[in-house]
Amino acid sequence: MKDHLETSIFGEEEEPSAGSMEPATVRPRTRREAREAELAALRRPRGSGRPARGKPSVLRRLAVLALALAIIGGGVAIAYTYLRPVVAGFLEPNDYAGPGAGAVRVSVAQGAGGSAIAQVLAEQDFIKSTKAFIEAAQNDAKSAGIQPGVYEMRKQMKATDALAILIDPANRIVTRAVVPEGKWATEIYPILSEATGIPVEEYTKAAKDGAALGLPDSAKGNVEGYLFPASYEFEPDTTAADHLSTMVAETTKRLEALGVTPERMERTMVVASLVEAEARFEGDRPKVARVVENRLKQDMPLQFDSTVNYAIGKHGITTTDADRASDSPYNTYRVKGLPPGPIGNPGESAIKAAAQPADGPWLYFVTVDPVKGTTKFAVTFEEHQANVAAFQAWCQANKGKC
Repeated sequence: MKDHLETSIFGEEEEPSAGSMEPATVRPRTRREAREAELAALRRPRGSGRPARGKPSVLRRLAVLALALAIIGGGVAIAYTYLRPVVAGFLEPNDYAGPGAGAVRVSVAQGAGGSAIAQVLAEQDFIKSTKAFIEAAQNDAKSAGIQPGVYEMRKQMKATDALAILIDPANRIVTRAVVPEGKWATEIYPILSEATGIPVEEYTKAAKDGAALGLPDSAKGNVEGYLFPASYEFEPDTTAADHLSTMVAETTKRLEALGVTPERMERTMVVASLVEAEARFEGDRPKVARVVENRLKQDMPLQFDSTVNYAIGKHGITTTDADRASDSPYNTYRVKGLPPGPIGNPGESAIKAAAQPADGPWLYFVTVDPVKGTTKFAVTFEEHQANVAAFQAWCQANKGKC
C-alpha cells in the first residue's frame, strides 16, 4: 500500500497486476508537472521525431518556392519586353536636334490647322513628334498665318526650325504670273509660258477644251474674254489647263456675284470686252456700256475701231478705210449688232459696267485726248462731230500717236 501511494504522488501510472479485477487509474498532473513537461518540450531538438501530420515537408516548401521564383522571373521578362519601349518613349526627347538633311517638298492644304500640319510633318519624318511642333506653334503668334502651298524642307528637323520655314510666306514655292487687262488670249499664253516654263502650245491646246476649263455653255467653247486679268500664283506641278481653269473660274465668280446667269454670261463678256478696249477710266465705263446698249436698241451699227483692229490682229486707236472694209464678222462698221465674241479679256470694272450700265441717253463717245484718256459723250450726231474735231486736232498736234 505504501509503495502505491508514493508512486501516485509523482503522477506515474500503476500497471494493474495480472488477474487483478480493478481498472488502472490516471490522476491529473499537478501544475508543477505541467510546467516541467513544457520545459522539456522546448529543450527537445527541432525536427526530431516524425513530422506532424498536415505540415509540408522541406522539399515541398523548396519546390513551391522555386515555382514562385520561376513565375516571377517570367513576369519580369515579359514586362521588360513589352514595357521597355514604352518606358524608353517617355525617356527619349520628342524633338530632333536638327538641322535635318536633304531637300524635300511638303504641301500644306487649304484650311489645315496646326494639328493637321503637325500630323503631316510627323508622318513624313520632317519632325519627330506632333507634340514638339504644336508646342512651338503655340509659342509663336505668326503660326496662325501659315499659308497653304508647297514648301521645301529637310527631313528630321527641329520643330522650331520647321515652323520658321512655314511661317515665312517667302518660302512658298509658287509660280507668279501677272496678266494685264484687255489682252487677247493669244497674248496671254506667252505671258503664262514665260512665268511657268510651260510651252505656249500647251496653253493653246488646253484652251480648245472649253468644257474642261469650266466655260459657260453660252461661250460655245471660246475662252476669249474669260481669262481674268490678275496676279496669279500657281502651285508647282500644275498644268496649262489648271492655269486657264483658274482664270476662267475668276471670271465666272465675278459674273455670278453680279447676278449674271450662265445663259447671259457670254453677252455680258462681249460688252465688257468692248468697254475695256474703249474706256480707260472706271468712271467712263458704265457710260460706254450704256452707249452700246442704246445703239443696239436703235439698231445702229456700233462702229468701234477696237473690233476692227481685233479682226485684223493689230492694236491701235484708229483704223484705215481698208481696215473698215474688212468682211470680218467683228467689223462693227459693216455688221450691225455685237461682235460674235469678246475682243479681249476685261477686268472687273469693265465686267461690272457691262452688267450694270449707267442711265443716260448717249449714243456717241470719243476719246479726245488719248494720252490723258479724256473721253466725251454726246446725244446728237452734231455734238459728236464737234468732239471728233477735237480728237482730230489732238492727232494733228501729236504726230504718230493716232
